[in-house]
Amino acid sequence: MAQAPLQAFGIIAGNGVYPRLIADAARKAGVNKVVAAAFTDETDPVLEQYVDVLEWMRVGQLSRLLKFFRGQEIHHAIMAGQIAPKNLFDLRPDLRALLLLGKLKERNAESIFAAVAGELAKIDVDLLPATTFLEDSIAKLGLIAGPKLSPRQDHDVELGWNAAKEIARLDIGQTIVIKNGTIVAVEALEGTNEAITRGGTLARDGAVVIKVSKPNQDMRFDVPVIGVETVRIAAQSGVRVVAVEAGKTLLLERDAVIALANGSNVSVVAR
Repeated sequence: MAQAPLQAFGIIAGNGVYPRLIADAARKAGVNKVVAAAFTDETDPVLEQYVDVLEWMRVGQLSRLLKFFRGQEIHHAIMAGQIAPKNLFDLRPDLRALLLLGKLKERNAESIFAAVAGELAKIDVDLLPATTFLEDSIAKLGLIAGPKLSPRQDHDVELGWNAAKEIARLDIGQTIVIKNGTIVAVEALEGTNEAITRGGTLARDGAVVIKVSKPNQDMRFDVPVIGVETVRIAAQSGVRVVAVEAGKTLLLERDAVIALANGSNVSVVAR
């Protein structure tokens, strides 16, 4: 993040509370103008209350995104919030996005977002780390909420950690659900919350969730994030531990996450 307050700042806003938290934090950091590119069926409309300008577009309208930022004289932006898998499969790219996708040998989150970052750079827009303005929300080492882990849970975290790091290296996903030494769910395109639900259903009760970063994680996009919804779904699914990677994972609405975890008897730990 620049040492002097940014004059103008753009948000490429996916779903969830993340874009709103970024907008609010940017205001508190002294940014004068905050604008957002919002996506139909993804972005929460409440974001409009937190930004100066919000423009709606479809996922895949790359030319419109670039035109919007250029018109608003934006030179720094951030990607905040996910895009639902169903919308990625219903992608209707404009010509510029179609040409961009045609050049990619692999089409995964990292390659696509990196290509979009390259297009932004061509119009002098610097894509900032996804943790910008939220550095205080990055998970710190140790127990964050809930009861101390049992030896069995510690062992499951250790086993699941190695598996999670391997699927992250292969760009399959970043989350593993494990119970008593058996991996019961591996995240793929469905996303973290759906993987937790599936794993919790299979494990019935007492499962452990591990969420990690990718090797050489590009902190501009696809960083590990957990929030209130993650903990709520974990608790409903019978998960007892959520382990995340210290220094790489954002805890959105940290105080609310801790309160819900404590009240739900779910341990949140960073290692």
